[in-house]
Amino acid sequence: MSNLREIVPKEYDKKKIREFLKEKLGLSSRLIKGASIDKRIFVDGKAVKMNYVLNLGEKIEVDLCKNESQDFNAEKMDLNIVYEDEDILVLNKEPFMVVHPTKRHQSGTLANGILYYFKETNQNCIVRLVSRLDMNTSGLIIIGKNQYAHMALSKEMRGENFKKRYLAIVHGNLKEKEGTINAPIYRVGEGTLKRIIDPRGQESITHYKVLESFKDGDLVECLLETGRTHQIRVHLSHLGHPIFGDSLYGTEDEEYIKRQALHAYGLDFESPRTKKKLSLRADIPKDMKNLIEKLK
Repeated sequence: MSNLREIVPKEYDKKKIREFLKEKLGLSSRLIKGASIDKRIFVDGKAVKMNYVLNLGEKIEVDLCKNESQDFNAEKMDLNIVYEDEDILVLNKEPFMVVHPTKRHQSGTLANGILYYFKETNQNCIVRLVSRLDMNTSGLIIIGKNQYAHMALSKEMRGENFKKRYLAIVHGNLKEKEGTINAPIYRVGEGTLKRIIDPRGQESITHYKVLESFKDGDLVECLLETGRTHQIRVHLSHLGHPIFGDSLYGTEDEEYIKRQALHAYGLDFESPRTKKKLSLRADIPKDMKNLIEKLK
């Protein structure tokens, strides 16, 4: 059972439990309402209503498990698990894999495999994606195992302490080996995937650093300050150095690599319940290693 547990401190003595849950535990009104209806909120082992008045030293428990289902099938597949605790699962996604079922891809997605893993390991969880990646981008993806973890991490992602790090292999050699790209990204129109740099767009900030230079390319580390769709691909193309294999913002380059050479290799954040600082890394995939060898 996955429970949040807390002892009532002095400052919440004689206050209503709803106030404690929102302020002290940081729970959303939606989570509190659902848990209250399901009788999953306890004081000293007894389910209580939200007008309950707390007393100093009482033990609060919130059961985070709830019976839920998803409208896609569980499928057995090999998952590259980088980190797991009672609240989160972090995976290294292979290239060419869709993250979540769509009309065009109803099976074989990462979410199908995760749902199978949860059932196989007797974890009463559905797939709550905290982060996503394009089909052809490889790397780290976070899944919240419960409503609390998903909510907390989604909020943390908007803060400055949550770091998303990528590796990209680009055409040519950047003149400035380190810098910041601050250029607004705008969606061209409905029904199209492509984004452009345009004043009408959303603020978009990417910090970059060249890690290694080759004759006709650079290996670049990118740290995202904002998280716009295709942000790194658009920004590097804007600099005149599109990512190898990026047919949307550059060229296909099938003789080098059969996808955009972009890998989400690093995540730095706090696990929501324990506040343990995590610094997770995923090794660069084989096709990008091969590309580097070709460029040397």
